[in-house]
Amino acid sequence: MDAGMPAASGDFMLLLQRGAPPGASMPWCGADPRVGRLEPAGAAHGTTVLALKYRDGVVNVGDRRATAENLVLYDRADKILPLDDHTLIAISGSYARAMDAVRFLRHSFNYYRRSQLQEMSLEGKLNEVTRFLVGTVPDLLQGQGYVVPLISAFDVSADAGRVFFFDVAGARFETAEFGAAGSGSHRIRGAFDYIVKTKGPFHEMALHEVLREALVLLDIAAELDAATGGLQKVLPSVKTVTREGIREMEEAELAEVVGQLGAS
Repeated sequence: MDAGMPAASGDFMLLLQRGAPPGASMPWCGADPRVGRLEPAGAAHGTTVLALKYRDGVVNVGDRRATAENLVLYDRADKILPLDDHTLIAISGSYARAMDAVRFLRHSFNYYRRSQLQEMSLEGKLNEVTRFLVGTVPDLLQGQGYVVPLISAFDVSADAGRVFFFDVAGARFETAEFGAAGSGSHRIRGAFDYIVKTKGPFHEMALHEVLREALVLLDIAAELDAATGGLQKVLPSVKTVTREGIREMEEAELAEVVGQLGAS
C-alpha cells in the first residue's frame, strides 16, 4: 500500500482499492480502482433517454443501444416501458437491474389494483419507485449495478402530464418541463434550457414541435457519447402518455420525422 495514502478507518473497500497495483481493476469493478466508481464489469449500461412535456401530455424518446464498457451488446433494446395505462418508465443504468425494476413496479401496481379494486394514486406509484431504489442500495454498494429511472405520468386528477426523476438512492424530484438520464444526457443538459428560453416552454408546444427538438437533442447526444445510439441505423423508441393512455409512435411515422430532420 502507498504509505502516503492511509486507509480510512472502517472502509475495507477503500483499503483494497488503495492497495491494488497501479492500473489494476478490482474484479467487481470496471473502472480504475483509484477512482472508486462502483460499476460492475460487463454490466449493460449507457444510454440517453428523454422525457419532455407537450400540450397534451409527455413524450418519451430513447435510443436503442445497450452497451457493456466499450462493447455494443444489442442495438434494439427498448428503454421506455409502460408500467400501467398512464405511467411510463424510461430507464438508464444497468439494463438487467432496470428490468427488475419494471417487473417489481408492474406487479406492485397490479396487486394494488386487484386487491383494492382501484388504481394506485400517482403518489403511491412514485413511493413504490423509491421503495425499489432504496432496496437496491446494499447491492449498489457491492458494485452490482444501478438503475436511474425517469417516470412520466398523466395525472388524471390534475389533467396534466408530469415528469419525475430519481437518484440512485431513491430521492425524487419533479421537473417543470423536461427530464433526461443516461450517459449522453450530461452532454445536452444545457440545450434544454436554451430551447425553453428561446422558443418557449415545452408544455405549450404541439407534439410534432417537441418531438423534433427531442430527436435533435438525441442525435447530438449520440455524436458526443459512444454509448448512445443515433437516429439513422436504428430508429429510437418514442412513446407518449396522455389522458387517453400510452401510445407508441409507428415506425413509418417516426421515419418520416427523422427524414425531415435530415433534409433540413
